Amino acid sequence: MSTKTAFIVVDMVHDFVDPTGRVFYSVSLKLIPNINKALAIARKHNHLVIFIQHRYRKDKFDKNLENMRPCCIEGTGGEEITDLLKIDYKKDYIVQKRRYSSFFGTDLDLILRENNIKNIVLVGAKTNNCIHATVIDGYYLDYNVYVIRECVGTSDEETNNIYLRDIHKYLGKVISLDEFSELINTGTL
Repeated sequence: MSTKTAFIVVDMVHDFVDPTGRVFYSVSLKLIPNINKALAIARKHNHLVIFIQHRYRKDKFDKNLENMRPCCIEGTGGEEITDLLKIDYKKDYIVQKRRYSSFFGTDLDLILRENNIKNIVLVGAKTNNCIHATVIDGYYLDYNVYVIRECVGTSDEETNNIYLRDIHKYLGKVISLDEFSELINTGTL
């Protein structure tokens, strides 16, 4: 891996993206074109790509599910990453998680450190839950955290903007898709 930046796609799974999903968020489906643009830019520059897959065990207790509608249950298909995003199974990593943070209880930090990653760029859903939790943990683990504004979302624009302002003020940088492209093309990321 010749770059110091990882591109991380969070929770773009069928239960969130597909209109027939158990917890469909229409905003997640609307993010796909911009995520694909950003993904193409990251791949063009040989950045590490990691897909985060929210996944709960079938027929096993999980305290986290007590507070939410059951979703992303293994074996249902709802936990699978949407086919609208292309995974390069030879290069990309898939990290499974059971909590909001992509770091908590996973090997994401190990993968990043093994690849000498300093910067993480996050896209996906939802800004106020999994993106925010991942940003916080990434910040605490001393990564430079970037979030692409047009590639994240939540149930309403006001909530999305509140969390993006919080991230930008305290935890990382919220950038546009054009800024991401420029930072990549200039070698900053």
